Amino acid sequence: MNKILLIGSGAREHAIARSVAKSKHDATLFCFSNAVNPGIKALCAEYQTGDVCDFESQWQFVSEKAIDFVIVGPEAPLEKGVADCFCEKGIPVIGPRQALAQIESSKGFTRDLLAEFSIEGSPDYQVFTSMDGVQTFFDKWPEQYVIKADGLMGGKGVKVFGDHLQDDAESLVFCESLIAKGLSFVLEEKLVGQEFSLISFSDGEHLAHCPLVQDHKRAFVGDLGPNTGGMGSYTDTDHGLPFISDEDIATAKRINQQTIEALHKKYGEKYVGFLYGGFIATNSGTKLIEYNARLGDPEAMNILSLLESDFIELCSAMIEGNLTQAHAQFAKKATVCKYAVPEGYPDAPVKGKAIDVSGVVDQEQCYLAAVDETDQGLIETGSRTAAIVGIGDTIAEAEAIAEKEVNRIVGPLFHRADIGTAELIEKRIAHMAKVHEAVQ
Repeated sequence: MNKILLIGSGAREHAIARSVAKSKHDATLFCFSNAVNPGIKALCAEYQTGDVCDFESQWQFVSEKAIDFVIVGPEAPLEKGVADCFCEKGIPVIGPRQALAQIESSKGFTRDLLAEFSIEGSPDYQVFTSMDGVQTFFDKWPEQYVIKADGLMGGKGVKVFGDHLQDDAESLVFCESLIAKGLSFVLEEKLVGQEFSLISFSDGEHLAHCPLVQDHKRAFVGDLGPNTGGMGSYTDTDHGLPFISDEDIATAKRINQQTIEALHKKYGEKYVGFLYGGFIATNSGTKLIEYNARLGDPEAMNILSLLESDFIELCSAMIEGNLTQAHAQFAKKATVCKYAVPEGYPDAPVKGKAIDVSGVVDQEQCYLAAVDETDQGLIETGSRTAAIVGIGDTIAEAEAIAEKEVNRIVGPLFHRADIGTAELIEKRIAHMAKVHEAVQ
């Protein structure tokens, strides 16, 4: 029997817990997290709450329960070294060691790693620890730059000129605010094109790739409003995307492969876990926007809802170092994921209000996130509340299912109705055509 500890309590971890539960192998799941997710709790033998970065308490839990391996959901424990803590005590972890997790925790580290090992995919960039030279970089790329805080910012530490910043003066104020917080930051050439995510399972030497996903960070219909942790995402039946070429996909896979090899060369440690590459297809090829050192959220719900392979066997292959693509086979279906989030999210979200997901027909494709269970039922706690995944033979079919189901969630919530719609995807296709025309 496999005894597995899952760290984390969001919709991503709910998707992981369901994948464990579907395995043909006898497994007992335990969870350690800072909040109780009733969806995960129902799948666990025991659920303990606490600080997800309190490794001493986690180790005591692991020891008492004779845990065989650990799966880490969120990024914060990886940044703090949870994998080092357990691996050094002989407990395998699905999640990279602290030094390797810098690919997410430090934007500057990632850019420098690609440069050091001559890996393609980086734009022009510079890392700053003071304001010296900032205006010079702005002058080099007038109105065509991006500012990235160099640390974990919950998906909200990136400001793009023209989207979030309207002039150099506003940009300088933002940079100064980062310095005042003791943060360094990266300035990059602004890339124009269509973004996509390629998540790869890794044993530190071999990768097994997932279907491409496109996430939607902006809060409101039409890609308007503030950035969020992600309002929803979709995949296509062929595991590509209608506006991404085979060459773009091949380049992204190559960059992911070269990155895990570079990390092994640099630190002598193998990257075991999920490698999430955020890419953009441009008129000069595919570029890397950033890396995450864990499964994406909402992307995990798209990917794991399609996984036909046994999840425990997949984890074992990552741990044992014999991973192949055969360990990660996916159904030839399309998915659309839509998040129901509190009114006012992300800037001033409603909290403590009751929600009801009982009207959702396919409960297996309803993933609970920032909720709490009370005597009166579920309440929202202020972040993304619940995700719905529609699965179909086409994106349009999957979108119709997701839209119908997400509207069955009752409460002071809203969602992006345009995610996965034909109109939105046609805009993406047209935009990519214009990007390619720019070089003809």
